Amino acid sequence: GKKRRSARNLASVARLLVGVFMGQIGGRVLGSKGPPPAKATATTTSGPKMRSEAILGAGCYWGTEKFFRKHKFGHGTILDVKVGFAGGDSKNPTYRQVCSGTTGHVEVAWIDYEGDEHMYGEMLKFFFSFHDPTTMDRQGNDRGTQYASVIFVKDDGQRKVAEHVVADLQSAMYQHGHRFVSKKVVTQIRDWTTFYPAHDDHQRYLEKHPGGYCNHRFYLSAWPGSDDPVPIEAMGQ
Repeated sequence: GKKRRSARNLASVARLLVGVFMGQIGGRVLGSKGPPPAKATATTTSGPKMRSEAILGAGCYWGTEKFFRKHKFGHGTILDVKVGFAGGDSKNPTYRQVCSGTTGHVEVAWIDYEGDEHMYGEMLKFFFSFHDPTTMDRQGNDRGTQYASVIFVKDDGQRKVAEHVVADLQSAMYQHGHRFVSKKVVTQIRDWTTFYPAHDDHQRYLEKHPGGYCNHRFYLSAWPGSDDPVPIEAMGQ
């Protein structure tokens, strides 16, 4: 009798221990007691994330802002976009002053972004997809120095990537068909400069006025150059 009771007690203890152990495992696997699973993201980065900024001019800044706000990038995320002016001689120019063509400023989008070392190159390839980089100081019917195609680079890393992407596009344009006006890329690569935000009504303008003016469109359905990654090593330094 004592042996049978002892055996039953040992079996009960064993079942209790197994139950506790499996409950802990179940909590981790099924999420009944463990932390919730991490949410999947659209970003497929290949390295540590870094935060940086870009200033790009592609004609009328309303369309440039819209295209960058709506696009989903594979190597990072656009955190914010503001429209304004850069590259001129005077401080805090007004929209009317810039439109006169006398200040030397360009309509640009300032872009705050986060991503891996390939994000900046991906952004520049997208930048070239929705405006014509072969027309000097002109996009469609918009003419003037304020509508120049320009990349303002903040460090050597951005400059190397910009030069690589421009050279890659230029080489591909001699070999493949495209919708640009000519075959000569005239996009300027200029040193970083002060960004002057435009007035509030021009921020997110095409969201406030969905039928507002926008002469941007896609010229490239896919990047015509090489598919080689374009890493940036000095980003954020």
